[in-house]
Amino acid sequence: MNTLAPSMDQKHAHDARQIPSKASRTSLTRTLLACGLLYSLLYAFINDVVAAELYEGYSRTSQAISELSATRAPTRALLTSTLPVFTFLLLAFGIGVWRSTQDNRALRATGALLAAHAATFPLWLLAPMTSREEMGSSVLFADIAHIVLSAVAVVFILSQIGFSAAALGKPFRRYSLSTAATVLVFGAMTGVQAPKVAAGEPTPWIGLFERISFAAWLLWVAVLAIVLLRRTRSPLSEKQSSL
Repeated sequence: MNTLAPSMDQKHAHDARQIPSKASRTSLTRTLLACGLLYSLLYAFINDVVAAELYEGYSRTSQAISELSATRAPTRALLTSTLPVFTFLLLAFGIGVWRSTQDNRALRATGALLAAHAATFPLWLLAPMTSREEMGSSVLFADIAHIVLSAVAVVFILSQIGFSAAALGKPFRRYSLSTAATVLVFGAMTGVQAPKVAAGEPTPWIGLFERISFAAWLLWVAVLAIVLLRRTRSPLSEKQSSL
């Protein structure tokens, strides 16, 4: 009899110690992933339900999303105060995506890009869009910075979608590519009308086009969160289901 070999009781005791530790790590990862779903829902609600309603005369179809936080917007204080919440939620989601896999480099890159994207959010406080009634003949530095940040955001979004498309199989790849196409097409349509804002000309569809583009990404974030939550199960649940 080999006295060095662990007994069955010792093995079970070791497993019992390991499962709670793994369960805690998995629970934290799932909590972080849930932040992605919460981010998408909360962002849409705060901006397009609460802020858009509080801004008297604001049009969701003919005014840009950024006008809700523009220099003279009555809802600027609200959106400025909620920015740390949105930053935290997307940053947490990016970390959750990173933690949800050990060997999928594309998915790790997706998580890193989400976290880096969230880290740029505070910069928007330094570059608010100038309200239409304040726009003059010259373009302010803040408006130039706002355009640059918008371009950076698009690069982040397309990169996140692109890496995830290579990470999660054909159905999600098709969905991600269609999302990227939506972001690009309606983002370009928004860009065509953008110069009219500074010129003081009517922009009858800029708000709708921008919302479709941005909503496509918000929906993608929510879908990614749901997919990864389904793939991430607690070791305790797996052990119980195997009994």
